[in-house]
Amino acid sequence: MTTLQLFSPSGVIPQPAQVRLAAQRLKSLGFEVHIDEAALKRCQRFAGDDDIRLAAIHRVAHAAPSVAMATRGGYGLTRLLDRIEWKRLSRSVEQGTRWVGYSDFTALHLGLLAHSGATSWAGPTAMEDFGRPVERGGPDDVTVSCFTEAMSGTLEAVGFRTDTGFDGLGLRGTLWGGNLTMLNSLLGTPHFPKVRQGILFLEDVNEHPYRVERQLLQLLQAGVLQQQRAILLGHFSDWRPSPLDRGFTMKTVWSHLRSQLRVPVLTGLPFGHVPTRVTLPVGARVSLFVQGREAFVQW
Repeated sequence: MTTLQLFSPSGVIPQPAQVRLAAQRLKSLGFEVHIDEAALKRCQRFAGDDDIRLAAIHRVAHAAPSVAMATRGGYGLTRLLDRIEWKRLSRSVEQGTRWVGYSDFTALHLGLLAHSGATSWAGPTAMEDFGRPVERGGPDDVTVSCFTEAMSGTLEAVGFRTDTGFDGLGLRGTLWGGNLTMLNSLLGTPHFPKVRQGILFLEDVNEHPYRVERQLLQLLQAGVLQQQRAILLGHFSDWRPSPLDRGFTMKTVWSHLRSQLRVPVLTGLPFGHVPTRVTLPVGARVSLFVQGREAFVQW
């Protein structure tokens, strides 16, 4: 049976019942689920103080379960990056552990890639996906099936519909990225992966288009975007328009970015702070190809 450990490296769990519900649902999918002893700890907005959360990460790495899934994102991993024993996490990956999460968990994905080159998985979290109450729609079928196939090793590709103008595109590179704000926060630190000729995927939440554009331009001006083979944009959700926008939207941002960059910029990747979310191997070599408006990422 595939072992799955739930742990809390970032934000506090506001409703512990959702974590327990997530554990039940994951068990029904065939996982042998264990909840880390500190998963429900509380310290201000964190799931326990820094020492408690750091110890949880190292404890999970030592146990080396088949799947190590974050209970939720929020904020907190940035505090721990300088103290994480990356070799210990890398050894767990060598033993077969798949580290899974998104949002704040982007910091762990990128730190692991930067320090060891190991692959981890951008995908669901326990509370937000498997712990979602029925009255809020419950777990999304696509998210669940994509995750279970990825963890079993049977998922080899994901597809999505993108903009016109990319028919015939085909290229290979290292897939990396995640939450745009988290990725930008690592610029200039030892935890930022130096990926060249990669395929960078990005998403964000609660960020107005002008803030998204500012962060993308920072990556452009730092020379990061020019070094990639393609940029894949997921969902940039839950932002509020301003009376000052006067037609300035995310489409405006994508158009301006494309005018400044020769690298292909594709939209439509089903990833972000939305119910339907694919599971992606961060750090893996993948192929990207487009037929008409149908794009595929294959590994």
